[in-house]
Order: sequence, then structure tokens, then C-alpha cells
Amino acid sequence: QVQLVESGGGLVQAGGSLRLSCAASGSTFSNYAMGWFRQAPGKERQLVAAINWSGGSTYYTSSAKGRFTISRDNAKNLVYLQMNNLEPEDTAVYYCTAGSGSAWYQPDDYWGQGARVTVSS
Repeated sequence: QVQLVESGGGLVQAGGSLRLSCAASGSTFSNYAMGWFRQAPGKERQLVAAINWSGGSTYYTSSAKGRFTISRDNAKNLVYLQMNNLEPEDTAVYYCTAGSGSAWYQPDDYWGQGARVTVSS
């Protein structure tokens, strides 16, 4: 079992940047692939980015490629999502997730409570 707590959400203007952080506890962090999902108002949750246990492999959805960067610090039990050049379409609640299965690119076993990101035009 792993507990996840996000931080770093907020309001930003289009073109700006935000960094989300997620602190993990309760289990060996490096055993888990980590990810960030988001859910915009009226839309389904979607995977934004994922990173494998070592940080050596990453995945991004097409809308995040080139603008977002996922990273992790296994010594500190932290995972980050650096978001640059934000667009109003990025407005959503962002969820930190962890997964222990073989599909590291879909880590959805455990979920944080979510962090709201609002991008104004």
C-alpha cells in the first residue's frame, strides 16, 4: 500500500509554468512506476505521463510531449511533473498515481487526492 499526496497546483496564465510534486509513503517507493493523470471538467480521466521505477523510461500523451516533463527522486520518495507553456486546455485536476504491475506505462493502482490546475487565457 502506498499513500500519495500532491502539491503545487494553482492558477497560472497561458504560457506559464507550474511544477507538481507528489510525496509517496507507506511502501518502498522504487518498487512502483509512477504517473500523472488528469481530469478536466466534463471529461474522462486521461494519463498525462508515466515513469518507470528507475526513471529510465518515460511516457507522455501526445498533448504533453515537448511541454511536460515527469521525473522522480527515489531517495526522497518524490515524483514531479514540470509543466511548461501551459494552455487553457490543460486546466484539470491532476492526480499522482502509482502502479506495481508489469505495465509501467499505466500506473493506476494507487491514487492521490488530486491537485487543481487552472490556466487562464
